[in-house]
Amino acid sequence: MESTSLIAQFLASRRQGTSPSTLQFYRGYLTRAITVVGTRVKAKQIISFLHRLPCSNGGRHAYYRSLRAFYNWLYSPKSGLGLNPQENPILLVDPPKVAKRILPAPTPQQVQYLMREAECIRDRAIISMFAESGVRLSELANIEDTNIDWEDYTVTVWGKGNKQRRAPFGETTAQLLREIVSRNGTGGNIWGMKARGIASMLSRLERKTGVKCNAHSFRRHFSATLHRAGMDIEHIMRLGGWENLQMVIRYTQSVKFEDSLRHYQAVMKHLRDG
Repeated sequence: MESTSLIAQFLASRRQGTSPSTLQFYRGYLTRAITVVGTRVKAKQIISFLHRLPCSNGGRHAYYRSLRAFYNWLYSPKSGLGLNPQENPILLVDPPKVAKRILPAPTPQQVQYLMREAECIRDRAIISMFAESGVRLSELANIEDTNIDWEDYTVTVWGKGNKQRRAPFGETTAQLLREIVSRNGTGGNIWGMKARGIASMLSRLERKTGVKCNAHSFRRHFSATLHRAGMDIEHIMRLGGWENLQMVIRYTQSVKFEDSLRHYQAVMKHLRDG
């Protein structure tokens, strides 16, 4: 009973400024980890729980992140329980290592292919907006016609942490958006469907084409394309709404490898022909 109540209090403390998907993430993982949720839990119990998990390193790390957020709240003044922060058990738990894979990003040619295979102009506009602006799914799903600035081709969106920001888009997206807005008029989001419907559309298109097609892959496309064109990663970070460079660097690592590979191939050719 104590654990369930503490989870509820933790989630209530997070409601302001936290997206519904993030709350669902915490609720799901903490509920499944309820045996190590409480004021009497020790670090060795958490370590043992994480070690026993029959899941990938990524899944194990998700449990760790949820427990870390919970215990940092529990042992802070915000919980109102007066617990000593130095006795926080999560401080003695090392984060699980996560395999660092090269993340896939559709090429410009693949984005064009996806747009050709899309069922309607609305779907083409969604793909173009994702690819040219790098917006997140939740950001795109809430775009209304009044959010669009036709002067400088930007759209105002609500990002992670309930923070408002502006995202850019290009001429291709602008042309498609004008037609979408003229058809749908005003009121509500311009797509006529919610985030779940957009995600389902992208999933169907991925099955149809065999090209990775989701909001995260388009964010990687956005950052990789700009980086390949010579844009500094700090500019990419601001345009994509990232708060630090770590994820941008990870998203653009495939570009760095491709540049290095081309240099390697040029050197080998020179040695061969030398």
